[in-house]
Amino acid sequence: MATKRDYYEILSIERTVTEVEIKAAYRKAALKHHPDRNPGDQAAELMFKEASEAYEILSHPEKRAAYDRYGHAGVQGQGFQDAGDIFSSFGNIFEEFFGFSGGAQGGGRGRVRRGADLRYDLTLEFEEAVFGIDRELEFERACECAECNGSRAEPGGKSTCKTCGGVGQVRRSQGFFAIQTACPTCRGEGEQITKPCKSCHGKGVKMERKKLSVKIPPGVDTGLRLRVGGEGESGGAQGQPGDLYVVLHVKESKIFERDDNDLVLTRPIGIAQASLGSRLTIPTLEGDKTIEVPAGVQHGHRITLAGAGVPHLKGIGRGDLHVQLELVVPKKLSKEQRELLEKFAEISGEDAHAGGGGFFHKIFGD
Repeated sequence: MATKRDYYEILSIERTVTEVEIKAAYRKAALKHHPDRNPGDQAAELMFKEASEAYEILSHPEKRAAYDRYGHAGVQGQGFQDAGDIFSSFGNIFEEFFGFSGGAQGGGRGRVRRGADLRYDLTLEFEEAVFGIDRELEFERACECAECNGSRAEPGGKSTCKTCGGVGQVRRSQGFFAIQTACPTCRGEGEQITKPCKSCHGKGVKMERKKLSVKIPPGVDTGLRLRVGGEGESGGAQGQPGDLYVVLHVKESKIFERDDNDLVLTRPIGIAQASLGSRLTIPTLEGDKTIEVPAGVQHGHRITLAGAGVPHLKGIGRGDLHVQLELVVPKKLSKEQRELLEKFAEISGEDAHAGGGGFFHKIFGD
């Protein structure tokens, strides 16, 4: 079975690119390798399919996050299933890029513009990620100009486009293709601005400082992206705003090691405690707790506290807390300690000073 190529490699982009850059890279690849431009070229058709599948995954924030974290295994079954899906997707991108609507009745004026998505990187303390928290974010974004309501013009400052006659589209013939594309003069709006808005200088949007409270659910981890719908940049007059994506970065705990929803706590234990058994007080997410250590435990033994780990994101149950015991051997012994250990070795039938398997050799080495 052939190994699938990396989606970022297919589109020749870095892993840090924005969604706009992903879209641009796909358009370039799709136009270059489209079968209509490469009739009979199976290699080009394969590259076209690869590019379309890569875009299908990387253009969706949730799918991209899963791919970034788990690779192809994280998005298995979410790509294109057949060629029909691929060409359908290319048609949608073709429409978006050239303004082609697929029918004579379609028009650039009928398209609803959408504002750009925004990214906010949020750093959380370990406990905040485990238990969840409400955090207030503050960021800049482009919002609709209040003076012109996003129209970009002063009152009465628009006129019908002379190039397209107000339709918003022009018809072009390319070989045996006859397609409609967005009017290059008015960009599909059907109108031209004669008097730009003085407040926003004809842009239709202005920068604003936004404060927003976001609820971080319990159990999040580094790399998770939270989508806040409609809190991105303005789409202009009658357009839809983009979304805000909060990318989480969780600090490591000074006490616990996290393994998905489980926690691992390493706890040192002395020779006498391990041999005789003892009670240990350990930290947990809910505070200190006393656990029983059975007699005769070995180095690396784990005691599991079920349900004492990190909450699952879906809100059903929690992971476990594993207490890993680490046998600590004293580097120096007092005279009394040595005498007692030698006595213990004698009673156990071992030569405390013999090499290769003696009591001291096993514990202290040569």
